[in-house]
Amino acid sequence: MKTHQDIRQRIHHQRIRHIVDSYLLAGDQASPFDTYLSELMGEYASGLIELALVETLAKSWLTIPMQRGVPFLSSAHERLKQWQQEAASESTSNFLFSSLSPSQFSQITGLEPSIAFSALISPAALPTQSAIE
Repeated sequence: MKTHQDIRQRIHHQRIRHIVDSYLLAGDQASPFDTYLSELMGEYASGLIELALVETLAKSWLTIPMQRGVPFLSSAHERLKQWQQEAASESTSNFLFSSLSPSQFSQITGLEPSIAFSALISPAALPTQSAIE
């Protein structure tokens, strides 16, 4: 029997996969991309990963050809690291900020934004700097 936590984890994984598959973000590097993505999913809250993917996607739209594969995921990882540094900074509030609004996130992904944006409210879900390095 699946627990509530198992179901929640599967939903989060499916949401991330939906974003990746909808925009063909893995490119022609599916295996290395999936390995890297799995590592990120082990280190960061899934909502933050969703937001980082979509922010990176929005920034990449003006680049032709659009960055995909591991380089795309590296850019999203940099955004995750920025949030981690902001969360560790004593000068910031208890909230992190996205460059996207919930409405923009929903328009880009077709997903309910509150699940992703709730991760910005609890920066404690971010790993420590030593976990990143």
